[in-house]
Amino acid sequence: MKKLHLDLLRHGETTLSHTLRGHLDDALTEQGWLQMQSTIQQYLDAQVHWDVIISSPLQRCQNFAVALAKQLELPLLFNAEIKEMYFGDWEGMSTQTIYENEPELLANFWQFPTRYHAPNGEWLHQFQQRVMHGFNEIYVQMQQHNWNKALIVTHGGVIKLLTCLARQQKLDDLLTMPAELGKLYALNLTQVDAQLHFSERTAT
Repeated sequence: MKKLHLDLLRHGETTLSHTLRGHLDDALTEQGWLQMQSTIQQYLDAQVHWDVIISSPLQRCQNFAVALAKQLELPLLFNAEIKEMYFGDWEGMSTQTIYENEPELLANFWQFPTRYHAPNGEWLHQFQQRVMHGFNEIYVQMQQHNWNKALIVTHGGVIKLLTCLARQQKLDDLLTMPAELGKLYALNLTQVDAQLHFSERTAT
């Protein structure tokens, strides 16, 4: 059973960081770029090497991934399935604004994301299916090219979901999982009976 190493890098601060931006394509701030840069530099200094960089196509991930792939002379792939959760009518709104207008719905969504979702937004199970489909594609691509270690530049929701699965916690715990801006989270990916399995590991 082949164990693949995934290092998941969350994008840094963006121009709309104070909102639920979901699929909105906002840019990194200078601070956001530096957050990612300093995290990556720590791993490069520790002689960590990747075989490939795979990124969400949204520019808060893509722009940094393109620059880093060029710098490290690594292959770069984009995967639209690993975009952030889509927040529907809440896209671009701050949680404060949502709380003022729909306090009960927001509280329910934070507490029971499996049962409540943003108006006209993605259900958690839809988001999970999409992300898993994306990582199935990534697993196949890594196998085909004999890549063992990938840097995945993605979003908070994706990292929280995979961490929740890796810890085998119920999906309603999703929003309590860690996913800081510009930080890296290390997971193993294996496949057993055509099912993907994630587990946490120390980032090396």
